[in-house]
Amino acid sequence: MITAVELGLIYAVMALGVYLTFRVLNFPDLTVDGSFTTGAATAAVLITNGTDPLLATAAAGVAGIGAGVITGLLHTKGGINPLLAGILTQIGLYSINLRIMGAANAPLLRETTIFTPLREAGLLGGAVAIALLAAVVLVVKVALDWFLHTDLGLALQATGDNEEMIRSFGVSTDRMKILGLALSNGLVGLAGATVAQYQGFADISMGIGLIVVGLASVILGQAVFGSRTVVISTLAVVLGAILYRVVIQLALQVGLNPNDMKLISALIVVAALVVPQWGVLRRVPRLRALRRSVVSR
Repeated sequence: MITAVELGLIYAVMALGVYLTFRVLNFPDLTVDGSFTTGAATAAVLITNGTDPLLATAAAGVAGIGAGVITGLLHTKGGINPLLAGILTQIGLYSINLRIMGAANAPLLRETTIFTPLREAGLLGGAVAIALLAAVVLVVKVALDWFLHTDLGLALQATGDNEEMIRSFGVSTDRMKILGLALSNGLVGLAGATVAQYQGFADISMGIGLIVVGLASVILGQAVFGSRTVVISTLAVVLGAILYRVVIQLALQVGLNPNDMKLISALIVVAALVVPQWGVLRRVPRLRALRRSVVSR
């Protein structure tokens, strides 16, 4: 179960990126499946070539930002539908990721990663590792909270809420969308780099279906912990990512086939949307409001 919490904290950074586009910008971004692998591939290749793990992780974030900018330009300057823009970038990234790694898999065995000190000290898989990961995720969450309360962040939120209104105030909604997609995929790239170092390899298929994981974390977290303010929403996303991993771990412990995990992820999202309609849960205002907001998007 400790491993599930560790993974939940790592994937929480990715979920915060999905929250930025899905909830704040109201943009269905499917770039995530590709940019996650791009971050993992970039970090793995740089580390195997002698780059410091922290610099390699930062470079992975920059690569993710680049992927988000491409999707943003395709949508805003190319006039392509948001869904199609994300799909096109995701498909293109598949070939780019293969080019970066030079193969379908890039192992990190015997390489120094950001987890090497913890692993050598025997602290990985324990309370110390969880505390350190939680501290890093908390820094990312607080930074995102701060940004969303700046003038630029408020303009980004307004773009997602009412694009025509904020445009009438002279704000370039195209720039806001590109900025939001860049930040979102930057976080996703960082998460991809961290996961690659945690599991010891980057793989071309590691990002497939990840958008469902991100959505499950956001929807599950906000259904359980609420979304009244930005601070609460981002905290709910982090807790939702952990809760999602715990649910997956419990599913494995009761004997479900690991090959069914993608199906289970989809069922978690469906359950978060459908269950509030049933019986006594229909009376819970938070769940009812959550379903309405998701369905209306």
